[in-house]
Amino acid sequence: MKLVHSPEQMRHDRNTVVTVGTFDGVHRGHQAILSEVTQSAKARSGRSVVVTFDPHPREIVGRGPVEYLTTIEKRLELIGQQGIDETLVLKFTYEFSRQSSREFYERTVAKYIGVREAIVGYDHMFGRDREAGVDDLEKIAADLGFAARRVDPVMVEGRVVSSSSIRELLRSGDIVAANDALGYSYRLKGIVVHGDGRGASLGFPTANLEPAFKKKLIPALGVYFVGVQWEGQQLYGMMNIGVRPTFEVERKKVIEAHIFDFSGDLYGKELHVQFLRRIRAEMKFASVEGLKAQLQNDYKECMKFVQEFYQS
Repeated sequence: MKLVHSPEQMRHDRNTVVTVGTFDGVHRGHQAILSEVTQSAKARSGRSVVVTFDPHPREIVGRGPVEYLTTIEKRLELIGQQGIDETLVLKFTYEFSRQSSREFYERTVAKYIGVREAIVGYDHMFGRDREAGVDDLEKIAADLGFAARRVDPVMVEGRVVSSSSIRELLRSGDIVAANDALGYSYRLKGIVVHGDGRGASLGFPTANLEPAFKKKLIPALGVYFVGVQWEGQQLYGMMNIGVRPTFEVERKKVIEAHIFDFSGDLYGKELHVQFLRRIRAEMKFASVEGLKAQLQNDYKECMKFVQEFYQS
């Protein structure tokens, strides 16, 4: 997939099928849109193009900080996996946000990219203050001489798949439902940093992770069964996200992973973690012995899942 970072660098091609959106997470709903774009482009012997934004528009237009599902690099990788020919990454600024919906399609899409058809999600909103929806896009398209259509929502377990709904699932710890909606396992990249050695004293030495992307959404506090990728190896382990209420007074959140059947120095190394199951919520124990007993139970529960994943 070719990456372009300004409209002026785009090759104008009238025979282009385009979609526009932030696509944070590139979840199953996004994948359905991208599939329609690539299929339509192939049917027309044309070009498929995605227009996306960085940073997330909500960071700029005053609706508060965004907890991202994917970094821009991962987002682009996932878009490329869907067979898109070119992606235009537009820097989203306040000045850019002041364009009307018509101005955006005239100045960027029609003028620099060229467009035969625009395909967007059922809830697509765009333009200054999100003034326009799909019906407005169809009117703009008719005026500018291209086709426009919407893609129906994707439903998983009776829920409409969206980035916001996936964020809520992750915040509640429902990893299985979040992964079903994403179409892949939720991931976190982190650097191993020095901790206080508490895990080793409990019989479960851990690698303490500092997220590589500070705006990445961290799932709910609790214990998780995770996959860990390191230097080409696929490992498994259990991860704790929490404030360690049995010990801690300051209530500082830590992210720590015990990797099964592993020994070695990981300090300063980069780990890629896949969230596979939530084992339980974080708990406060009356004694260290009670915590140790629970960790043994958590380990046994995780090992059941290890067998399942090795066999799948």
